[in-house]
Amino acid sequence: MSRKLVRPRDNRMIAGVCAGLARRFGLSAGLVRLLFVLSLLLPGTQVVIYLVLWILMPNEN
Repeated sequence: MSRKLVRPRDNRMIAGVCAGLARRFGLSAGLVRLLFVLSLLLPGTQVVIYLVLWILMPNEN
């Protein structure tokens, strides 16, 4: 489990936000992606949060 919240260079689908969150919390990237897609069925600001994380999370060196 990584301590930093960064967007990894590998295992990206779009921006690497889900892969970064998965790596940070020790989960599977596929599981985090699935949970994100399922959350899109509910009303809320999921897309806005994803875009904010895309902007705020630094790339992995």
